[in-house]
Amino acid sequence: MTSEEASRIAQLIAAEESAEALFDEVTTRGLVAAGRTELDVSAAIRELAAERFGVTRYWHKRIVRAGVNTLEPYRENPPDRTIEPDDIVFLDFGPIFAEWEADFGRTFVLGDDPEKAEIRDSLERVWLAGRAAFDADPDITGDSLYEAVCDLAADAGQVFGGEIAGHLVGDFPHERIPGDKVASYIAPGSRTRLHDHLVGGHPAHWILEVHLVDKRRRFGGFFEQLLDIRRDER
Repeated sequence: MTSEEASRIAQLIAAEESAEALFDEVTTRGLVAAGRTELDVSAAIRELAAERFGVTRYWHKRIVRAGVNTLEPYRENPPDRTIEPDDIVFLDFGPIFAEWEADFGRTFVLGDDPEKAEIRDSLERVWLAGRAAFDADPDITGDSLYEAVCDLAADAGQVFGGEIAGHLVGDFPHERIPGDKVASYIAPGSRTRLHDHLVGGHPAHWILEVHLVDKRRRFGGFFEQLLDIRRDER
Protein backbone atom coordinates (compact mmCIF):
# COMPACT_ATOMS: atom_id res chain seq x y z
CA MET A 1 0.00 0.00 0.00
CA THR A 2 1.35 3.42 -0.93
CA SER A 3 1.58 6.23 1.58
CA GLU A 4 -1.03 8.12 -0.46
CA GLU A 5 -3.47 5.23 -0.22
CA ALA A 6 -2.75 4.77 3.49
CA SER A 7 -3.62 8.44 3.97
CA ARG A 8 -6.87 8.04 1.99
CA ILE A 9 -7.90 5.10 4.15
CA ALA A 10 -7.04 6.93 7.35
CA GLN A 11 -9.10 9.95 6.28
CA LEU A 12 -12.14 7.86 5.36
CA ILE A 13 -11.96 5.97 8.66
CA ALA A 14 -11.59 9.22 10.59
CA ALA A 15 -14.64 10.65 8.80
CA GLU A 16 -16.69 7.57 9.63
CA GLU A 17 -15.57 7.60 13.27
CA SER A 18 -16.65 11.24 13.51
CA ALA A 19 -20.03 10.36 11.99
CA GLU A 20 -20.46 7.53 14.50
CA ALA A 21 -19.53 9.90 17.34
CA LEU A 22 -22.18 12.31 16.06
CA PHE A 23 -24.80 9.55 16.16
CA ASP A 24 -23.70 8.62 19.69
CA GLU A 25 -24.29 12.25 20.70
CA VAL A 26 -27.74 12.12 19.09
CA THR A 27 -28.55 9.14 21.34
CA THR A 28 -27.03 10.68 24.47
CA ARG A 29 -28.97 13.90 24.02
CA GLY A 30 -32.23 12.10 23.21
CA LEU A 31 -32.76 14.02 19.98
CA VAL A 32 -34.84 11.25 18.41
CA ALA A 33 -37.96 11.56 20.56
CA ALA A 34 -41.72 11.29 20.34
CA GLY A 35 -43.49 14.55 19.63
CA ARG A 36 -40.73 15.97 17.43
CA THR A 37 -41.07 16.19 13.68
CA GLU A 38 -38.55 14.69 11.29
CA LEU A 39 -37.53 18.19 10.20
CA ASP A 40 -37.10 19.26 13.84
CA VAL A 41 -34.76 16.32 14.48
CA SER A 42 -32.81 17.00 11.29
CA ALA A 43 -32.33 20.66 12.27
CA ALA A 44 -31.24 19.69 15.81
CA ILE A 45 -28.66 17.26 14.44
CA ARG A 46 -27.41 19.85 11.97
CA GLU A 47 -26.85 22.27 14.86
CA LEU A 48 -25.17 19.58 16.96
CA ALA A 49 -22.87 18.59 14.08
CA ALA A 50 -21.80 22.18 13.57
CA GLU A 51 -21.31 22.82 17.30
CA ARG A 52 -19.44 19.64 18.22
CA PHE A 53 -17.74 18.61 14.99
CA GLY A 54 -17.52 21.74 12.86
CA VAL A 55 -19.65 20.22 10.10
CA THR A 56 -21.07 22.83 7.76
CA ARG A 57 -21.57 20.79 4.60
CA TYR A 58 -23.22 17.50 3.60
CA TRP A 59 -22.69 15.74 0.30
CA HIS A 60 -26.26 14.42 0.24
CA LYS A 61 -29.54 15.50 1.80
CA ARG A 62 -30.01 14.76 5.50
CA ILE A 63 -32.64 12.08 6.03
CA VAL A 64 -34.73 11.55 9.16
CA ARG A 65 -37.64 9.17 8.54
CA ALA A 66 -40.20 7.80 10.99
CA GLY A 67 -43.04 5.30 10.79
CA VAL A 68 -44.51 4.84 7.33
CA ASN A 69 -41.89 7.19 5.87
CA THR A 70 -39.23 4.57 6.62
CA LEU A 71 -40.59 2.56 3.68
CA GLU A 72 -39.46 5.24 1.22
CA PRO A 73 -36.18 4.93 -0.71
CA TYR A 74 -33.58 7.68 -0.70
CA ARG A 75 -34.78 9.62 -3.75
CA GLU A 76 -38.30 10.15 -2.35
CA ASN A 77 -39.27 13.15 -0.22
CA PRO A 78 -42.27 12.09 1.88
CA PRO A 79 -44.24 14.69 3.90
CA ASP A 80 -42.78 15.70 7.26
CA ARG A 81 -44.04 13.41 10.01
CA THR A 82 -44.27 13.72 13.80
CA ILE A 83 -42.52 10.89 15.64
CA GLU A 84 -44.90 8.77 17.71
CA PRO A 85 -44.17 7.12 21.10
CA ASP A 86 -43.77 3.61 19.62
CA ASP A 87 -42.18 4.60 16.31
CA ILE A 88 -39.22 3.30 14.37
CA VAL A 89 -36.90 6.02 13.03
CA PHE A 90 -33.85 5.96 10.82
CA LEU A 91 -31.18 8.55 10.15
CA ASP A 92 -29.05 8.74 7.00
CA PHE A 93 -26.50 11.56 7.00
CA GLY A 94 -23.57 12.33 4.68
CA PRO A 95 -21.45 14.88 6.56
CA ILE A 96 -18.14 16.14 5.19
CA PHE A 97 -15.24 16.06 7.66
CA ALA A 98 -12.06 17.86 6.51
CA GLU A 99 -13.08 17.41 2.85
CA TRP A 100 -13.75 13.68 3.26
CA GLU A 101 -17.18 12.15 2.88
CA ALA A 102 -18.84 10.02 5.51
CA ASP A 103 -22.06 8.13 4.95
CA PHE A 104 -23.58 6.60 8.03
CA GLY A 105 -27.06 5.28 8.77
CA ARG A 106 -28.67 3.80 11.85
CA THR A 107 -32.15 2.87 13.07
CA PHE A 108 -33.80 3.69 16.41
CA VAL A 109 -36.82 1.97 17.95
CA LEU A 110 -38.95 3.87 20.43
CA GLY A 111 -41.07 1.64 22.61
CA ASP A 112 -40.98 -2.16 22.80
CA ASP A 113 -42.63 -3.41 19.60
CA PRO A 114 -40.86 -6.75 18.96
CA GLU A 115 -41.34 -6.64 15.17
CA LYS A 116 -39.75 -3.22 14.94
CA ALA A 117 -36.90 -4.44 17.13
CA GLU A 118 -36.50 -7.48 14.88
CA ILE A 119 -36.15 -5.44 11.70
CA ARG A 120 -33.69 -3.12 13.47
CA ASP A 121 -31.63 -6.07 14.69
CA SER A 122 -31.69 -7.77 11.27
CA LEU A 123 -30.04 -4.77 9.60
CA GLU A 124 -26.50 -5.29 10.84
CA ARG A 125 -26.72 -9.07 10.37
CA VAL A 126 -27.67 -8.61 6.71
CA TRP A 127 -24.97 -5.93 6.32
CA LEU A 128 -22.28 -8.24 7.74
CA ALA A 129 -23.40 -11.08 5.47
CA GLY A 130 -23.25 -8.68 2.52
CA ARG A 131 -19.69 -7.71 3.45
CA ALA A 132 -18.78 -11.40 3.66
CA ALA A 133 -20.13 -11.90 0.11
CA PHE A 134 -18.01 -8.95 -1.06
CA ASP A 135 -14.90 -10.32 0.66
CA ALA A 136 -15.39 -13.82 -0.76
CA ASP A 137 -15.54 -12.90 -4.45
CA PRO A 138 -12.69 -10.84 -6.00
CA ASP A 139 -14.74 -10.48 -9.19
CA ILE A 140 -18.01 -9.40 -7.59
CA THR A 141 -19.88 -6.65 -9.45
CA GLY A 142 -22.29 -3.99 -8.30
CA ASP A 143 -25.33 -5.81 -9.61
CA SER A 144 -24.28 -9.21 -8.23
CA LEU A 145 -23.69 -7.78 -4.74
CA TYR A 146 -27.06 -6.03 -4.91
CA GLU A 147 -28.71 -9.34 -5.79
CA ALA A 148 -26.80 -11.09 -2.99
CA VAL A 149 -27.97 -8.54 -0.41
CA CYS A 150 -31.58 -8.94 -1.56
CA ASP A 151 -31.24 -12.71 -1.13
CA LEU A 152 -29.62 -12.29 2.28
CA ALA A 153 -32.50 -10.07 3.39
CA ALA A 154 -34.96 -12.77 2.29
CA ASP A 155 -32.94 -15.41 4.17
CA ALA A 156 -33.36 -13.23 7.29
CA GLY A 157 -37.13 -13.16 6.76
CA GLN A 158 -37.08 -9.55 5.53
CA VAL A 159 -37.60 -7.64 2.28
CA PHE A 160 -34.88 -5.44 0.81
CA GLY A 161 -36.42 -2.05 0.05
CA GLY A 162 -33.56 -0.08 -1.50
CA GLU A 163 -33.13 0.80 -5.15
CA ILE A 164 -29.38 0.56 -4.53
CA ALA A 165 -27.27 -1.20 -1.91
CA GLY A 166 -24.37 1.23 -1.84
CA HIS A 167 -22.03 3.50 -3.76
CA LEU A 168 -18.53 4.91 -4.11
CA VAL A 169 -17.22 7.21 -1.38
CA GLY A 170 -14.11 9.36 -1.22
CA ASP A 171 -12.84 12.89 -0.95
CA PHE A 172 -15.36 15.63 -1.65
CA PRO A 173 -16.87 16.17 -4.20
CA HIS A 174 -18.35 12.70 -4.47
CA GLU A 175 -16.25 10.36 -6.58
CA ARG A 176 -17.66 8.68 -9.66
CA ILE A 177 -16.42 6.03 -12.05
CA PRO A 178 -16.28 7.50 -15.58
CA GLY A 179 -19.13 6.30 -17.79
CA ASP A 180 -22.71 5.48 -16.90
CA LYS A 181 -23.88 6.79 -13.53
CA VAL A 182 -24.92 3.29 -12.45
CA ALA A 183 -21.25 2.23 -12.56
CA SER A 184 -20.67 4.14 -9.30
CA TYR A 185 -23.39 2.19 -7.46
CA ILE A 186 -24.06 -1.22 -5.99
CA ALA A 187 -27.25 -1.59 -7.95
CA PRO A 188 -29.04 -3.53 -10.70
CA GLY A 189 -27.26 -3.08 -14.01
CA SER A 190 -23.88 -2.12 -12.52
CA ARG A 191 -21.17 -4.23 -14.14
CA THR A 192 -18.45 -2.52 -12.11
CA ARG A 193 -16.04 -4.97 -10.49
CA LEU A 194 -16.01 -3.60 -6.96
CA HIS A 195 -12.47 -4.73 -6.13
CA ASP A 196 -10.94 -3.02 -9.17
CA HIS A 197 -8.94 0.21 -8.98
CA LEU A 198 -10.23 3.51 -10.29
CA VAL A 199 -8.87 5.24 -13.40
CA GLY A 200 -6.43 7.26 -11.27
CA GLY A 201 -4.87 4.03 -9.99
CA HIS A 202 -6.02 3.99 -6.37
CA PRO A 203 -8.50 1.43 -5.02
CA ALA A 204 -12.21 2.17 -5.10
CA HIS A 205 -13.84 2.48 -1.67
CA TRP A 206 -17.47 1.62 -1.16
CA ILE A 207 -20.38 2.18 1.20
CA LEU A 208 -22.76 -0.76 1.73
CA GLU A 209 -26.30 0.16 2.73
CA VAL A 210 -29.18 -2.06 3.82
CA HIS A 211 -32.79 -0.89 3.72
CA LEU A 212 -35.27 -3.47 5.01
CA VAL A 213 -39.03 -2.99 4.87
CA ASP A 214 -42.14 -4.61 6.33
CA LYS A 215 -44.80 -3.66 3.80
CA ARG A 216 -47.58 -5.35 5.79
CA ARG A 217 -46.95 -3.31 8.94
CA ARG A 218 -45.71 -0.31 6.95
CA PHE A 219 -42.30 0.41 8.43
CA GLY A 220 -38.65 -0.22 7.66
CA GLY A 221 -35.10 0.28 8.87
CA PHE A 222 -31.74 1.36 7.49
CA PHE A 223 -28.04 0.68 8.19
CA GLU A 224 -24.94 1.80 6.28
CA GLN A 225 -21.22 2.31 6.65
CA LEU A 226 -17.89 1.66 4.89
CA LEU A 227 -17.84 -1.71 3.15
CA ASP A 228 -14.26 -2.44 2.16
CA ILE A 229 -12.28 -0.59 4.87
CA ARG A 230 -11.92 -1.92 8.41
CA ARG A 231 -11.17 0.39 11.31
CA ASP A 232 -7.93 -1.50 12.07
CA GLU A 233 -6.53 -0.71 8.59
CA ARG A 234 -5.54 2.81 9.54
